[in-house]
Amino acid sequence: MRRTIGFLVTLACGINVAAAQAPAPAVDPATQPFAAGAPLKMTPNAKTYGGFRFAESISYDPVSDLYVVPSAGMAQDLVPNDGYVSLINPDGSAHTLKWIGVNRNGLTLNHPLGSDVANGRLYVADIDTVRWFDMKTGAPGGSVQVQGVLRFNDIEVAADGTIYATQTGDANSDTWRVYKITPDGQSSVFFKGAPLERPNGVAFDPAGNIVVVNIGTNDVLTFSPAGKLINTEKAVDPGNDGLAILADGTKYVSSVRLGTVSRIRPGQPAELVASGLPTPASMAYDSKRNRLVIPANDWNAFTIVDLNAPSK
Repeated sequence: MRRTIGFLVTLACGINVAAAQAPAPAVDPATQPFAAGAPLKMTPNAKTYGGFRFAESISYDPVSDLYVVPSAGMAQDLVPNDGYVSLINPDGSAHTLKWIGVNRNGLTLNHPLGSDVANGRLYVADIDTVRWFDMKTGAPGGSVQVQGVLRFNDIEVAADGTIYATQTGDANSDTWRVYKITPDGQSSVFFKGAPLERPNGVAFDPAGNIVVVNIGTNDVLTFSPAGKLINTEKAVDPGNDGLAILADGTKYVSSVRLGTVSRIRPGQPAELVASGLPTPASMAYDSKRNRLVIPANDWNAFTIVDLNAPSK
């Protein structure tokens, strides 16, 4: 009898617990209001660092004076649509751990890699799609999908809204491509094949030309807006990922494979300015502090290279 009563009590408790844990009815996220994450509000004696999950790129926003860091998140076959964006203070501490992605209401951000802040927007390369978000509110602003793309890597956005995006591709040279997307959403292949060889970083020079670096070689390739190769320079090392170009035309190139940063002054050979960096990927130039800010994607971290300080 005691066993029977105990069993019935246990059964009743189990039913109550199961009822309490029953999932709420599904709600369509698209119908919910979008919310950006809140900045951390800690006492001055505390700082939080990090907060990334495979950050491939960093962009600098001079308006807010913050570093904008998309995290790709988990592989899509494991956890789809879990990309997010963090805001980082120039001292390296976290401003907002999840600014975009604190919830999924109205948000699709699958696996963002390259990024650029331009025209009051954050643009991100998200597999075969370029998405943009309002830099004041974080709210999704729109997107354009390009059919046939394997995976976009880096992007650069012009003042008129034209987007250039690299496709690093695979061993097949036909997959080595730079795409052009016009402000009205029309896409085309800007350049493909050699001398591209697993193209990665892309940026504009002061004349408005399109500059691309390769993973497969140490070539730094400059194309005119018409798609004609007009100059080839050499970084110190191959395996390149990041590219930052200053107002005077000086180029900085990071080798994600060899952990170095090259500097190419106009008309001069490349010189080494940093080495021993952990997987330096697509970097940004902080013009206010004259520094490079470089994500270490495999390490879920980032590196600051002070260009005012000696390299030896």
